[in-house]
Amino acid sequence: MYINDPFSPIPSLIAPAPWRLTGHGHIFLFWYRKEWLQEHSFLAPFQRNNVKLVLGGVILVDYHTSDVGPYRELMFIPGLFKLGGRYLFSISKIYVSSYDSLWNGVENWGIPKELADFSLETAGKGQETWTVNRGDKEIFSVRLKSKGWSLPISTTLFPLRIGQELRGQLLITEPNVSGTCQRTTSDSWRTDPAFFPPVNQLRPWLGLSIHDFNMKFPEPVKTAI
Repeated sequence: MYINDPFSPIPSLIAPAPWRLTGHGHIFLFWYRKEWLQEHSFLAPFQRNNVKLVLGGVILVDYHTSDVGPYRELMFIPGLFKLGGRYLFSISKIYVSSYDSLWNGVENWGIPKELADFSLETAGKGQETWTVNRGDKEIFSVRLKSKGWSLPISTTLFPLRIGQELRGQLLITEPNVSGTCQRTTSDSWRTDPAFFPPVNQLRPWLGLSIHDFNMKFPEPVKTAI
C-alpha cells in the first residue's frame, strides 16, 4: 500500500529529508544462493531480475535519535543490483517500531517499511537479544555478543548507495555513517519465513556492531527506473 492511500493514517510527524540519526546497530553479511534468494527474499518486481551480486545482509538498528524520534529497525538487503544503469544495494523487507518512521521512510526514500513490535534485552557487557513480533506472532529473534577491539568505521571509506522504487521512479540515496565497530557473534537465529527471509538456514560471513554512530540520510536523487 502506498502512503497516499486515502485510508492510510497521517503520522504525528512529517519529516522531509535530510534526516540526522544517532544510535547503535548490528550488521551481518551473508552470501546467498541465487535460488534461495529468488524463493525467500521478498524481491519486488523491479529487483527480481536485476541482482548482480548475492552478497547482502541483515541489519538491526536501535535509533536513539532521529527526525521522528527514537525507533528500532530490522532490515534485509538481498544483494547488489543494477538499477537505472548503476550498481546499488536495495532493501526488500524492513520492519520498524514507529509509524512515523514508516510513513516518512516510504515518502522520503521509497523504503518499504512495515510496522512491528521490538524487544531488546541486554545480559552483560556486549550481549543483546533482539525479538520482533507482529501482534502475538514472533517473526524474528537473535542473540548477539560483541567482543574485541573497537575500531573507527565510516562510509567515507566504504560508500553505501541504496536504490528503491516509488511510484514508477528510482530513488537513489547515499547515507553517510560514522562510528566505532566491533566484531559480533550471533546464535539462536529464529525467523518466520512468511514474514522475514529464513536466514537461520544460513551462516553469517561477518558480523559487526556499530556503536555511537552518527548518520545523515540525505534527500534522494530521483531517476527513471
